[in-house]
Amino acid sequence: MRAILPFIILAAPLALSACGDPAPTYIDQAWVRLSPNKDTPSAGYFVAHGGASDVQLRGVLTDYALKVEMHESVSENGVMTMKPLSSVTIPAKSTVTFAPGGKHLMLWGVNDTAISRGKMQFTFLLSNGDRLLVDAVIRKPGEPAAKTNEHKEH
Repeated sequence: MRAILPFIILAAPLALSACGDPAPTYIDQAWVRLSPNKDTPSAGYFVAHGGASDVQLRGVLTDYALKVEMHESVSENGVMTMKPLSSVTIPAKSTVTFAPGGKHLMLWGVNDTAISRGKMQFTFLLSNGDRLLVDAVIRKPGEPAAKTNEHKEH
């Protein structure tokens, strides 16, 4: 038994490491494309990464716009339209991309302070009670789409 004891002691940390916390849901690559006309909404995009279990994105808040809604571009009878989304499921260990031509945020009245700073913060509301704070880079009209390595989650 004494000969086995050192192996048990050495193996214990390895066995316990498999019991670590499950990977959390997180959001990254967030960016906003400003509308060229202040009277029309801007659009927001990001990638949601699912954690250990399915969760729903129930809404997005920001202090830097008057109103934020989740929308999806869909083709109906050959015509592209947008429909509002009340929630979006983020499957476990999968990603959901909000990108031009698909799911996206509509932002009305983006704050001039955020525009001058070049970024704004979003609060993503999840069905499990989590609130994820994420900075989004602001792209002015005519600027190229955001590159994925420029964004950091907070």
